[in-house]
Amino acid sequence: MKLRSRHQIQAKFEMASMTDLVFLLLIFFMLITTMIVPNVNTLKLLLPSSKTAKPTENISVSIAIDDKRQYYFDSKPVGLNQLENNVRSFIAANQNPVVVLHTANTVPIENVVSVMDICNRLKVKMVLATNPER
Repeated sequence: MKLRSRHQIQAKFEMASMTDLVFLLLIFFMLITTMIVPNVNTLKLLLPSSKTAKPTENISVSIAIDDKRQYYFDSKPVGLNQLENNVRSFIAANQNPVVVLHTANTVPIENVVSVMDICNRLKVKMVLATNPER
């Protein structure tokens, strides 16, 4: 004879409590991500090492153009024609030279392009110096 009890235990899974937890986690992560301020100015890398590699030195020279369209080669005022000769002698004297171009905001693009053209003709690496965004 099999006796049946009036109180049977039923195994049911209620989804309502799970959806509440999911929404709470979603709100939590949304709030946390707005509080995180990424540091975009630094990049920390673990670079591989080598015993046989030799460091290369890039010697750089500064070329500046001011508001009055005056050219400067290593802080010395020069003309545009003399600038090409100075860059040529700098290339001959150094291995892996780099030209860093500093310009004022008001300098016309023609003056910047003329210096870039000199560097391209002489096949020298050139970078344009900028201020970091604030």
